[in-house]
Amino acid sequence: MLQQMLQFFVYFFSSPSVWGIGLALFFGVVWLACYRPPLVKKPWLWAVLAAGAVLAPVTLAIVSYPLRYGVSLAYGKFWTAETINKWALLASLPSMYLFGMVREGFKLLPLVVVWWRKGWQITPGLGLATGAVCGAGFGILEAMWAHNYIFSTGWSWENVQLQGIGQLVGFWESFFLLGANLASTALVGWGMGRGRWWQLYLLSAVVYLVVNYNYVLVRKEIVSATQAEFIIAASVLLVTGIVLWLRGNNEGSQIDSKTV
Repeated sequence: MLQQMLQFFVYFFSSPSVWGIGLALFFGVVWLACYRPPLVKKPWLWAVLAAGAVLAPVTLAIVSYPLRYGVSLAYGKFWTAETINKWALLASLPSMYLFGMVREGFKLLPLVVVWWRKGWQITPGLGLATGAVCGAGFGILEAMWAHNYIFSTGWSWENVQLQGIGQLVGFWESFFLLGANLASTALVGWGMGRGRWWQLYLLSAVVYLVVNYNYVLVRKEIVSATQAEFIIAASVLLVTGIVLWLRGNNEGSQIDSKTV
């Protein structure tokens, strides 16, 4: 398993594409602009951005290998593969929520460090902004990985001209998944300032569940791939709208003047 994780790290950074990296950065800038984090007034937020990016491949490797293997092993002790497949709509719920908790937990680490450095006292506004920056770093690197894979398959604009806009689905999906990364972490950051961090941490795992459960629905042919992409987009826009509404409140928009 360790060898598989090492191979994953190598694969994660293989086939770099200028277009793939550029698009990921552009997507990140678009989403970050919605949150308007004080990157100039608080330059330490750039370190938070970098830390979130570093955690992306580590988190994905842990979720993809030891955690997924452990869940499969646990399920296999109680049910056959046929039973699990038959009840996939229900069986996937607890495992997917667990994956969300682990993923969001790792993604929150830079935010927790900031919270700790500030003596466990942070305003909702600063917590939200820091969480958004942390999620952006994570999401940008994850989007780079997805884009590099797409371009490594030989994708070009000619594919769109010949086969239609369906060839843009991968980019559409990565754009909204990046938005989900910002929204979920920003939500927890806001909760830290309100003394509700653990409730919103559990809720952030629900965001992951809602977005990724669509892949199960597609596999079971309950919704089409196109419908799933629109459901994902609508879910991300809804969560983002809620977080930005919190930011717009007087208390939520306050960002303290202390340095970390």
